[in-house]
Amino acid sequence: MQRMGMVIGLNADKIEEYKRLHAAVWPDVLRMISQCHIRNYSIFLKEPENLLFSYFEYHGEDFDADMKIMAADPVTQDWWAVCMPCQKPLETRKEGEWWASMEEVFHHA
Repeated sequence: MQRMGMVIGLNADKIEEYKRLHAAVWPDVLRMISQCHIRNYSIFLKEPENLLFSYFEYHGEDFDADMKIMAADPVTQDWWAVCMPCQKPLETRKEGEWWASMEEVFHHA
């Protein structure tokens, strides 16, 4: 199992919309997340900086392959189309990233 943390900005004028969307995530999106071996997925919001922090645990064998499966899913693509305009990617993210990956520097079980 891999613990994953990622961060992205949230447009101030989209906070309520983003909260509304995530209060009722589409069932097919949730199924795809689970199918791609993601568990314990949480998103946190830090205001007033308007940063979103996501945490999840990946229980699969090939993260990149599972993310390609997720990205190819038409329902997931539709979900991203409504969520992405709310988000503001960090300028410092790596090439090819939307959410910026974070290094885990501490864990206590």
